[in-house]
Amino acid sequence: MHEWKLDRTHTSASGEVRWSVFGEEGGPPLVLCHGTPFSSYVWRHVGRALAAGHRVHVWDMPGYGASEKAEGQDVSLAAQGRVLAELLEHWGLAEPLVVAHDFGGAVALRAHLLHGARYRALALVDPVALAPWGSPFFRLVNANARVFEQLPPGLHRALVREYVSTTGGPGLHPATLDALVEPWLGESGQPAFYRQIAQADQRHTDEIQARYGGIDLPVLVCWGTDDAWIPVAKAHELAAAIPGARLHLIEGAGHLVQEDAPAELTAALLGFLREQAR
Repeated sequence: MHEWKLDRTHTSASGEVRWSVFGEEGGPPLVLCHGTPFSSYVWRHVGRALAAGHRVHVWDMPGYGASEKAEGQDVSLAAQGRVLAELLEHWGLAEPLVVAHDFGGAVALRAHLLHGARYRALALVDPVALAPWGSPFFRLVNANARVFEQLPPGLHRALVREYVSTTGGPGLHPATLDALVEPWLGESGQPAFYRQIAQADQRHTDEIQARYGGIDLPVLVCWGTDDAWIPVAKAHELAAAIPGARLHLIEGAGHLVQEDAPAELTAALLGFLREQAR
C-alpha cells in the first residue's frame, strides 16, 4: 500500500484542513478535489502521475480523511465551497487547473460560481452536479443520522465497507477498501461519517445548476460508464449544460474511476491539462 500523508495544515472556517503539495517546482499549479465518503487518498496514483508536469495541491475537506472532525462542524457543500476558495487564496493560486471528483465537483463549481474562484481549466470526474442525487441508502441516513451514529462500532464498520464497495466497476482491492474506510472509524470518525451525509443537501447544487450555461472556461467531463452511484446519463446531461465542455467516457469503470482505470483517467486528464497550460 502506498503511503499517503498530508503534512501541512490550514485553519479554515470549518476546522483544520490537512493538505500537501508535490510535483514539478514551477510547474502549472493543479488542485485535486476529492468527494464523499473519500479523501485525497483516492488521488494518490493519478496525482503522482500528474506531478511529472504540474505542481499538485491535494487536501482533505474538513470532516474528511486526516482533516479535523468535530461535533457541530459545518461540512456542507456550501461550507466546502468557501473553504476551497479560501485555500486557493492561502496557496496564492490565482488561476490553477482544477480536477474534482464526486462532491468535489460541486465544491469546485460552487467556489467558482459563487465565491469568485478562477480556474484556468476544470476537469470534473463523475461529479455531483445535477439533481437528483443521492442513493436510497444515502437518503435513509440523511433522514436518520442520529440513529445511525449509535450503531455498535463493528456494525458501523461493516456498513461503511459495504457502502464504499457499491461504487460499480471491477471493485476495490481489499487494502484500498481498508484505507478508504479507516478515517470513518473510532470516536471521531463514526459520527463524522453520518454528519457529512446529514448535511448533504441538494439545494446546494440547485443553487448553481442554472448557472452552468454561463461557465466560460475549458471543461472536461470524465465518467465511468459503470458508475453505480451516478448514472452515466448525467455525464451527457452535464456536458450539454456547460458550453464547449468535452465528454470522455471510461468504459467499465465505476464511480471511483481513479481506482478502476487510473491509467486511462490519467491519460485523459494529461491531454486536457497540457492543452490548457500552453
